[in-house]
Amino acid sequence: MPFGEVVCGAPGSGKSTYCYGKHQLFTALNRPISIVNLDPANDNIPYPCMLYCMEYLDANFDWLEARLKELGSYAFVLFNIPGQVELSTNHEALKHIVQRLAKIGFRLAAVHLCDAHYVTDAAKYISVLLLSLRTMLQLELPHVNVLSKVDLIVQYRDLDFNLDFYTEVQDLSYLENALNASSPRYTALNMALCSVIEDYSLVGFETLAVEDKASMLHLTRAIDRATGYIFVPSHDAPAPEGTLEASSVPASTRPNTFSLFSSAAGPMAGSVGDVQERWIDAREQWDAFQRKEWRQEGEMIREAREREKAMQSERRGKSGIRERK
Repeated sequence: MPFGEVVCGAPGSGKSTYCYGKHQLFTALNRPISIVNLDPANDNIPYPCMLYCMEYLDANFDWLEARLKELGSYAFVLFNIPGQVELSTNHEALKHIVQRLAKIGFRLAAVHLCDAHYVTDAAKYISVLLLSLRTMLQLELPHVNVLSKVDLIVQYRDLDFNLDFYTEVQDLSYLENALNASSPRYTALNMALCSVIEDYSLVGFETLAVEDKASMLHLTRAIDRATGYIFVPSHDAPAPEGTLEASSVPASTRPNTFSLFSSAAGPMAGSVGDVQERWIDAREQWDAFQRKEWRQEGEMIREAREREKAMQSERRGKSGIRERK
């Protein structure tokens, strides 16, 4: 059973950087990963051409299906979608491709990236909420909205509220004063848009600092829950205690009660408060602590290599003595 992510978002939200970072992370974790790059980042391609390209891929889906089958039944694929938001909000080509991927067995989740600096402005934040909501309704997939580049948020202005206000999309009426100050003519419209978002009550955000290992691992766990990857043991994993007996079926379809009750029912490690402390409130102290941890880790690795070299030299010396005898 192959799994995958449909990585979408506005231009500059960090989609390609995220895909590259996830490839590095999964390579280090020995997890299979492949990237289908549909976003060439070519400034010379006229805007309508990207829509035509997606329509062409939809019409020639058999070619894509054949290439994906070459990756095997245990593949994990990142689909890097172009930054034209129409593709994920109102154009039908991407939706058709996603539906056909689901029919051939892919378990997908949409990962919608939004630049975190939008939360520093109330009007931009409402726009991001509307874009995220429209994408969720259009793609009809398990959905993870992500505030990317959260480590750079301090370069803009201070937040009006704590970070969890924005990630959990709490009472948007608190934004009324800020919205009225920036656009007093549209007070009624702004509050009507807020009401639409709150009526659906679907949008929430994870956070991401792509160069931080803990942040990438936290987001990976959230996405694995959305796709159902945590419920499926790897093809070479032994059956843990509590697993139902189903040795005659493939590993990808084998029930796994251990994963169900240990991973899904348990709380996610870390919190938005930890993210705010790390990147906003006490960033300099955390940076200093992290540099200290890196130095200690480097010293431990260097000492381990020196001990290994000493042991190798000792073994070579002993073998030389035995040869002379």
